Amino acid sequence: MSGKGGVGKSTVTACLADGLTRLGVRTGVLDADLNGPCMARMMGVRDHKPSPKNGAMIAARNAYGVPVMSMDMFLPEDETPLVWEASSQQGAYTWRSMVEMSALRELLSDTDWGDLDVLLIDLPPGAERLQNLADLLPDLTGAIVVSTASQTAMTVVSRSILMALNVANVRIAGVVENMSTMICSECRCKEQMFIGTEAVEELAERHGVPYLGAIPFNVTLADFLETGRSYIEVHAGHPAANAILDVAQRVHFWLKNQSK
Repeated sequence: MSGKGGVGKSTVTACLADGLTRLGVRTGVLDADLNGPCMARMMGVRDHKPSPKNGAMIAARNAYGVPVMSMDMFLPEDETPLVWEASSQQGAYTWRSMVEMSALRELLSDTDWGDLDVLLIDLPPGAERLQNLADLLPDLTGAIVVSTASQTAMTVVSRSILMALNVANVRIAGVVENMSTMICSECRCKEQMFIGTEAVEELAERHGVPYLGAIPFNVTLADFLETGRSYIEVHAGHPAANAILDVAQRVHFWLKNQSK
């Protein structure tokens, strides 16, 4: 979750699925952004067409075995918008949220995920989205918050953290800082992407939630998120790969503590 669009929630979700899988955690991914789905493409399964079996839809599996379910696998073309049937599209806005929650419930419950340890749910922008999910899944384990160091993003993210803790009553596994630095592909020197008055780590500390680490921006990583291949495996030892694994290990540690 984030509350703010453009901070890379889907990128972090895909990276975290890769990292947790490399740690031996059986991980699945559900794209909860019904109107702007992108996880199927990021996980390399955009061409998969869900098929029913024994009353359930079989989740797609990417190159390293992660089951994925996303609305964009049901749309005929990348540019096809999701349109809910109604007597008039203008009137559809009044009940669209209810219909979207019903569709999300079906994607969750009618998908054959196989045996999982963790299901990552990639939420769309909007602080209220976590509340809706918590209503749907009252035993939700926790939320991972994604932010950049942009002051605008952190203001919205701060609001979302308070919403999660005080309204939705959802535990926060921690905050991931995305696009923290840009790494030169030739000399590997680092340059800050955002310069502001408060760091993301300070924001996490101010709210009393863990800081899970920072993932640098890398063009190669962006390219991998359309192939479904494991960036961590192919680019082992690269700063971005190491950062993803570090975040995954901290999330894994937090999850193990919740089960005690």
